[in-house]
Amino acid sequence: MDALKKWKWTFLLVMTGLILVSSGIPAAAADYPDKPITLVIQYPAGGSTDVTGRVLANGAKKYLGQPIICENKSGGGGTVGVALVAAKPADGYTIGIVTSSPTMAYHMGKFNYHPVEDLTHIMRWANYLFGVTVRADSQWKTMKELIQYIKSNPKKLSYGTPGVGTPPHLAMEELIVAAGIEVIHIPYKGGAETNAALLGGHIEIISDSSGWAPLVDAGKFRLVANWGDQRSPRYPQVPTMREIGYDVVARSHLGIIGPKGIPKPIVAKLHDAFKKAMDEPEFKAIMKKLDMTDNYLNSDDYNKYMRQDFEQMGKLVKKLGLDKK
Repeated sequence: MDALKKWKWTFLLVMTGLILVSSGIPAAAADYPDKPITLVIQYPAGGSTDVTGRVLANGAKKYLGQPIICENKSGGGGTVGVALVAAKPADGYTIGIVTSSPTMAYHMGKFNYHPVEDLTHIMRWANYLFGVTVRADSQWKTMKELIQYIKSNPKKLSYGTPGVGTPPHLAMEELIVAAGIEVIHIPYKGGAETNAALLGGHIEIISDSSGWAPLVDAGKFRLVANWGDQRSPRYPQVPTMREIGYDVVARSHLGIIGPKGIPKPIVAKLHDAFKKAMDEPEFKAIMKKLDMTDNYLNSDDYNKYMRQDFEQMGKLVKKLGLDKK
């Protein structure tokens, strides 16, 4: 009889524990968020990722009811900030922006995190416009003139990118092979730094996303080529690299991610808030200013896309002989 009572008490305690655990997740999700959220931006302030990311976060906070604190954690071609997010608790209070850069860099060297498996994919929201710019007072009026000069003067010019393993870096590496040219790569932490370097004469060329657009519009930079599939509506006079004769395209997405294992109800809340923020007039205006296109994917589709992107980037890195594994 005592054994039966003991078994009943044990069973009751176990069931009570299970009920508490199972009810705890929905309760936490229902209360989320009850404090500020940190959004890690993996490039320095002033670039296209930072500018558009901050405006998007400003819109999303209205729907979450809590502040979103944007923190710039640059370095490693955009991989350091993502690593910091991956190491945080999966509670939805530290999220970040991700691009194709960590995926490319993963295939080029050893990482302490996997750019797909160790993240929760919340939403994809945009594509970059990538281009090649020079100073407006330089001698090169077109990309063809620039390539011809580099051929006649190997290793004399240098180009800046937002880091090793970023899409605009790999695009230039593809062009170097395709055109048979030699030019020196100078990696920086982001678009604000590449812009400053070109303005200061420390480099002659930029291969980067459209953080250069305001300087092109101001007449300080000249956009000589577009790395996209088609010409930019904002700069219709500028040819794509394919039109110039080189089959090279640089692509990268912008997405919101978090650490692996964020509960689905919290992911849904974050997704919905950022999706609504994409319709805010301020966000649409900054996207237009930087000639970046909306490229929305929900959480499930974004996860699928990231897995496909991982495979494609691996093939590209291997093709260029940059894989180190």
